Amino acid sequence: MAEHLKGIAASDGIATAKAYLLVQPDLSFNKKTVDDPSKEINRLKQALNQSNDELKVIRAKAAESLGEEEAQVFDAHMMILADPDFTGQIESKIKDEKVNAEQAVKEVSEFFIQTFEGMTDNPYMQERAADVRDVTKRIMAHLLGRTLPNPALIDEEVIIVAHDLTPSDTAQLNKKYVKAFVTDIGGRTAHSAIMARSLEIPAVVGTDDVTKKTQNGELISVDGLTGEVVIDPSTDEITKFKQAAEAFAKQKAEWAQLKTAKSVTADGKHFDVAANIGTPKDLDGVLANGAEGIGLYRTEFLYMDSSELPTEDDQFEAYKKVLETMNPKPVVVRTMDIGGDKHLPYLPLPQEQNPFLGYRAIRISLDRQDIFRTQLRALLRASAFGNLRIMFPMIATISEFKQAKQIFTEEKEKLVKDGVKVSDNIQLGIMIEIPAAAVLADQFAKYVDFFSIGTNDLIQYSMAADRGNEHVSYLYQPYNPSILRLVKHVIDSAHKEGKWAGMCGEAAGDPIMVPLLLGMGLDEYSMSATSVLKVRSLMKRLSTEDMAKMADVALNENISNDENADLVKKTTGQ
Repeated sequence: MAEHLKGIAASDGIATAKAYLLVQPDLSFNKKTVDDPSKEINRLKQALNQSNDELKVIRAKAAESLGEEEAQVFDAHMMILADPDFTGQIESKIKDEKVNAEQAVKEVSEFFIQTFEGMTDNPYMQERAADVRDVTKRIMAHLLGRTLPNPALIDEEVIIVAHDLTPSDTAQLNKKYVKAFVTDIGGRTAHSAIMARSLEIPAVVGTDDVTKKTQNGELISVDGLTGEVVIDPSTDEITKFKQAAEAFAKQKAEWAQLKTAKSVTADGKHFDVAANIGTPKDLDGVLANGAEGIGLYRTEFLYMDSSELPTEDDQFEAYKKVLETMNPKPVVVRTMDIGGDKHLPYLPLPQEQNPFLGYRAIRISLDRQDIFRTQLRALLRASAFGNLRIMFPMIATISEFKQAKQIFTEEKEKLVKDGVKVSDNIQLGIMIEIPAAAVLADQFAKYVDFFSIGTNDLIQYSMAADRGNEHVSYLYQPYNPSILRLVKHVIDSAHKEGKWAGMCGEAAGDPIMVPLLLGMGLDEYSMSATSVLKVRSLMKRLSTEDMAKMADVALNENISNDENADLVKKTTGQ
């Protein structure tokens, strides 16, 4: 019988397919003393062989869907399985201590992991700790008879069902086969949801318990427009979802007619509608939707999709491809924003009570200047191939910006001295996502070339509410007058100094927020590529003069998020 769930509509689209449970199995076990160590060693060898065979298949699939470079991480995993020092120590522990294979694998792997992590003077060897963890998990799964989910092996149309998806999980989804995903937790601003919109994969998040109610291989229907999920739908319900998908496809076809049009309001005012991307692979969606530039290139995915720090040349090639493809349209590149909920297995970060308030983004870059300078050199070299703008994330003070700019200037001077061609027209800006920077925007505007408002973090920091916590999700209030006043102050401060202000947070593509932003005079709107045509269509129906009057009421008369949402709906007829 069909089970109906309601979640948060996180990425537009509708799909019906088999469920693929991306849930980690229970790998717990008890330590045992064994009478026959040779039997345990045979179990170990069988698990090693099964792991190796599995990795060969995964590697081949990864090379096909992700590329040869990304697939090379699995070579390192197979090398560990074939390492006589690693496997020999496990066998010796089984023989000498007469323990079960699981216990021997656990103790030896922990020794190797601690050894690698302790090599603080050798980053390459430190990075091997993550490889040992992955390999150990695979061996343990085979010893215990558990199945590890592996998206790289998917070769049929499925809908991913998971408790949550990490950004790296989402980045590896092959949209040829993955038709949608559904999660227990999360919200529209979670990175997995943002990536889903970039990949144009329908998504519903925050269903609470979809993983407990869904069986692997069970048919499931997902509506990323309404947040509706149906497990084991009836024939009539499948038909209903199919009709909704056809209606959505028709709407998209109408929007597609605006692909080559300018983003102009009803009273003839032009605004830039740009797209957010995570990797060069997202460019197809940007071009297909006629974006007027890239307003946010999240470079951290270059780091997250690699088994080690990406080299200067690796980064240069990625940035060059994006700049060349978009030239002469502007490309705003955000420097590495690692930390918070984005971690690198090969770059150990301190354990923090509040990682979103801790060591992340520009704070890491200014501390680890070796990483920062490598990225800036790659960007500077790529600047000769397009219209580059660089944006520093999580700036809280003017001195942080000045320090980042000084490092940029030093690397530019070195390259010019070496005869490397770089652009002389690179704008340097900052993300406005910390309330302190928003409040001081009038002073920041004297030093930067532009602002780009990151609403996701600006809202969570202003409201003191973790955007990923479903218990306080009601405080994610983009239309709250307090948030709108910060945004208006940033826009006005930029304009006073002759600078431009954009928005690259999710609110820039929100049909309720866009009319308010038009009324406040925001210059550039950057969003998931799939929202570009929808927003362009909306702008054509709005007058900036009318929106300015409406925004004045929202800023100075209304007192709540809901009141402002209702005001926009009533004024614009949404």
